[in-house]
Amino acid sequence: MLIPWQQLDAETLTALIESFVLREGTDYGEQEKSLAAKVEDVRRQLEHKQAVLVWSELHETVNIMAADEFNSGGE
Repeated sequence: MLIPWQQLDAETLTALIESFVLREGTDYGEQEKSLAAKVEDVRRQLEHKQAVLVWSELHETVNIMAADEFNSGGE
């Protein structure tokens, strides 16, 4: 189930994004980005509908997914 990120409290959204960024351990190439920069990247992806917040009833967790992955049945 999709969660409208715009309806979340700003601090809650930031905490969810930080948790996602720290959990994912994404490779950002040669130049490592700060946590704040990674959080802003994900926030921008949410704003541009490139990423979505997804609630999993099975696992009772919230995750962030690429929109195209979610739309292709990734959840």
